[in-house]
Formats: sequence, structure tokens, C-alpha cells
Amino acid sequence: MKKLILSLFFAATAFSAAAQDPTRTTLHLIGDSTMSIKPNLAYPERGWGMLLPAFISPELEILNHAANGRSTKRFIDEGRWGKALSEMKEGDYVLIQFGHNDQKKSDPARYASAEKDYPAYLHRYIKDIRDKKATPLIASSICRRHFDEQGNLKHTLDDYVNAARKVAQEEDVAFFDMNKHTCDFFEQEGDAATVRYFLRIPPGLYTRYPDGNEDNTHLNTLGAALVAQFFIKDLKAQQHPLAKYVYRETL
Repeated sequence: MKKLILSLFFAATAFSAAAQDPTRTTLHLIGDSTMSIKPNLAYPERGWGMLLPAFISPELEILNHAANGRSTKRFIDEGRWGKALSEMKEGDYVLIQFGHNDQKKSDPARYASAEKDYPAYLHRYIKDIRDKKATPLIASSICRRHFDEQGNLKHTLDDYVNAARKVAQEEDVAFFDMNKHTCDFFEQEGDAATVRYFLRIPPGLYTRYPDGNEDNTHLNTLGAALVAQFFIKDLKAQQHPLAKYVYRETL
């Protein structure tokens, strides 16, 4: 167990948001807090993109542009997409995963309707990526850990999952159904057993949460490793070109 924990810690520090190595193919990660880098390693939250390098050969560079609180709309509006595009080169791959923040109707800066705006933004991302002669990939949002009183998992992102799948089909883009992978796993394991993959903050430890916090959206290190594992297994199952860079399926 000690060896596993150390392995996960060092994997979580192996992220990058710096300039790319022009001699290597790069996988760019575009998304929200469930994928993004968490620079404060003293705080237990992790994005699954931070753990992905633990499964991937260093022959593939992973550049994590994902950011907390972003949606397809906000990521473009505040200039993050333009910066990411400037760092792409021919032959690179770009994985897009949004949805959690797109559905926030109360926040006009982030909201993108599942019926119109969200798919329109995904089409724009795909066009921009192809204009750079890179390859787009789409992933659905990971599942929230929300169980009802009867122990049934609530599927809170279905509209966005279906929209992402439809865009991938229309554009002939590889689709990674991370929502299905994670929801299926949570349903199989159940409410109590899945707590250990999510952020749990005890009272009196962090200034931001003096009374503690229970978070069923954001991952800890174990959860981030689990989700990264689902992605690399899907790469192999699809026989995707990126699968050649996977050098292990378990930590």
C-alpha cells in the first residue's frame, strides 16, 4: 500500500502545462476541473489528467490546458482556447472534455445549452483542431457520485453526454464515453464503496473549508488514477493510434 501511494503521488506531480517539446507528438487536454492540474499538492484534489502520465510512455508529451470551472463557452471566451491552439502542431492529438459547467444555467458566462450551444462549440473546437492538422478526440464528462435514498445512481449529465456522442459521430471523431465508464463503475460498487475516490475534507484542516467538505464531483488521487485508467483502457479497446504509447494499465 505504501508503494502504491508513493507511485500515485509522484504520478500526480508529473503533469505539464509548459511549452511543448517540438520533437514529440503531444496530447493536449482541454477540459474542466475534473481533468485539470491542481498546483497545490498539499490539497488532496486531483484532476485525472494529472495521473494520465503514470500510464503513458514519455514518448508522448501530455500538455494539460484544462482549468477549473470552465465550459466549452468560457474556455474560448477568456482566451484559453487561443493559447492552446498556439501550442498545437501538425500530428498532435487534442482531447476535449466539458459538460459539468456547461449545464449551469444560473451562470451566463459558462452556460451552453445541450441542444444548441454545447454541440456548436464542440464543432468549432474540432474545426480549429483540424485546421492545425491535429486530430480531435471527444470525451463525455465523468459521472457525479450522486445516489438517491434507495441507493440508485442519478445520471445528471445525460443530455451533454448524448450531445457529445452525436457530435463525435457527425464529425467522425473518436469518442471516449467516460461518463458510461465511471457511472457503470459507481453503480456496480455502490454508494459507500465509491466515497474513497472523491474529495473528503475533515473540519479544521483547510482554511477554505473550516467546517470540512464532502465533494461528489471532484476526485482525489485514487479517483483520478481510476479515471485515467478507464481512458487508457478505452484507447486500447478502440485500437486508437495513441494506444501504442500506453505502457501499463495498472499502477
